[in-house]
Amino acid sequence: MAFEEKRAWVMGVVAIAAYATYLAVVLGRADGVPLAEAPYTSALLWSVGAAIAVTIALHIAIALASPGEADLKDERDRAIARFGELTGQSFVVLGGVVALVLAMAEADHFWIANTVYLAFVLSAVLGSVARISAYRWGFQPW
Repeated sequence: MAFEEKRAWVMGVVAIAAYATYLAVVLGRADGVPLAEAPYTSALLWSVGAAIAVTIALHIAIALASPGEADLKDERDRAIARFGELTGQSFVVLGGVVALVLAMAEADHFWIANTVYLAFVLSAVLGSVARISAYRWGFQPW
């Protein structure tokens, strides 16, 4: 497995795990109160911070496990990384538009923040899936 494919797996798995943990915490806090009134800010900040820290730690661990591969990147790796980033960015744009519409509709901050967070998670997952599929089943740049 290519080093960059390992990184894509880490990014996708950590994003899903962090968001699932965040949802469990927020839904647990919403016991008996409307979801928009549940405390979410600290859980959101902790899950984003933990996801970043865990991703960095796992990337370092992967680099230490295979130090010869960590610095090797060929043109195909760069093209696949670009493809994954562009594919994932579609959800960032979509999430930004939805958050903008929610803000104009004067929705609760809860819904706006969760829309943006979900967009970032979906971007990471879709970008990772695009990279992994390109490594596994081939990649044909246009």
